[in-house]
Amino acid sequence: MRIAVGTAPGVDGVLRPVADDGTPAGPAEPVGDLVSAIARSEAEAGPGGVRWIWAATSHVYPRLLRAGVRLGRCHDLELTETLLLGHAGRFGEPRSLAAAFARLNGQEVPDDPGAADDLPTLFDDGPSDDIDAVLAVHADQQRRVAAAGLRLLVAAESAGALVAAEMGHDGLPWRADVHDALLTELMGPRPAPGLRPRGLQQLADRIGEALGRRINPDSPAQIVKAFAQAGIKIPSTRSHVLREVGHPAAGLLLEYKELARVYVAHGWSWLDTWVRDGRFRPEYVVGGVVSGRWATNGGGALQIPKVLRRAVVADPGRRLVVADAAQLEPRVLAALAGDHALAAAAGENDLYSALAGAFGGARDKAKIAMLSAMYGGTSGEAPQLLAVMRSRFPAAYDYVEAAARAGEAGRVVRSRLGRTSPPPSQEWRELAVQDGGGSALRSRGRFTRNFVVQASAADWALVLLAALRRRLTALGSGDAANAPRLVFFQHDEVIVHAPRELTEAVIDSVSESAAEARRLVFGDTPVRFPMEAVAVACYADAK
Repeated sequence: MRIAVGTAPGVDGVLRPVADDGTPAGPAEPVGDLVSAIARSEAEAGPGGVRWIWAATSHVYPRLLRAGVRLGRCHDLELTETLLLGHAGRFGEPRSLAAAFARLNGQEVPDDPGAADDLPTLFDDGPSDDIDAVLAVHADQQRRVAAAGLRLLVAAESAGALVAAEMGHDGLPWRADVHDALLTELMGPRPAPGLRPRGLQQLADRIGEALGRRINPDSPAQIVKAFAQAGIKIPSTRSHVLREVGHPAAGLLLEYKELARVYVAHGWSWLDTWVRDGRFRPEYVVGGVVSGRWATNGGGALQIPKVLRRAVVADPGRRLVVADAAQLEPRVLAALAGDHALAAAAGENDLYSALAGAFGGARDKAKIAMLSAMYGGTSGEAPQLLAVMRSRFPAAYDYVEAAARAGEAGRVVRSRLGRTSPPPSQEWRELAVQDGGGSALRSRGRFTRNFVVQASAADWALVLLAALRRRLTALGSGDAANAPRLVFFQHDEVIVHAPRELTEAVIDSVSESAAEARRLVFGDTPVRFPMEAVAVACYADAK
């Protein structure tokens, strides 16, 4: 069953049942309390439940969550329009409901809301998600989705939007007092505004002493100049450059950079901004990266430093089930290419150890070869290792090489489920002509080479999330208030906040969901996608 959700003057909202092809399957129902009406329809739905059709999950779902209403499935028109535009090579065009409706009717297409206006909601003062526009755009999208073969990708992307909203609502358990104590231990008490923490300032003073002059360690120009005056020429202040410098100041600078990174990205200001009521509630952006990986609107949810994971502590009576996919991208390549030899290695828990025999028994060389193949590495011993890979794993090697050649020729490539890489810009085409087949072509080839793997890995992760969310809902069906909840997602890692007595069931659900995602995305493949899961009280204890 599909039900469209929209607005109309004088009522809180409008519901209308629609068929799978988007045609109306019943009359429109204006309602005075849309939250209650949606909750009632969800509860009364038969087998299969309701797939809710709306302009954007971010417009509707937060209010439902605040009212304690959780839904099973949806079709997010905005995310679907983004996928369809990308599939047609029309990246960057407006994707909102209003834009899609205007495009459908040959009207002038409005720009998407800017950052300052990026908080529309169906229930407050914001742009109207007119029910007729919802119906028309959905019907058109159903036709285009079927033609492009994107049904599974659209369903997974929309499920991801539900997961993202729920994780933002539920939040990752976060002990502000532990976070503060860790910062104080690392760099001293919280400083006054405009001052460095004591630990950072002491390091800055020691760096100046080592270089024989007072410098600002946050200024690359000053650092390069100071080293030059000490008789050491460095091209930049990047960490890999400093590691090769045999001067006392270099080690101090590396220590300073690491500490400063924590202070700036996850210091006391971050704590004040992002942690409320014992929860870190990030704003996830589904498909925020062209490969399908997620992004965040601030908060750095995808880069929680290891040193601060001590602050992520489960509530009393609950545990954090932390799971990540081991060596995901090489396994994805094995499944994509149908490379039997690589697939056999991917049947082991440690793929690189299984490959080591092909590289003289050296696990590290196997890893370098795989990463060079997927990322286009050519430095150091990569060429020799790639020659071995071409010989021993020809299907996998040819798969990424074909993607690279497509990119160099200016063509697009697609993920397993159909997510499309952006076409080259006009600027790139002009540069490619001027370059005579040089760096511009190689750069795009490296991008498309990695896109087919990384985007397909994102496909798998999305389907995993949808499958795991469904299983967790079933585990908590008897007591929704104490149900296990997905609270964190980072490319190939998930965290579930679960009642202690359900942790084993959650671990089983993670494994089952990984297997389901493998079947749905890659079909009949011998490649394993193991999710190593562990139940802990503190995130830092998981690894």
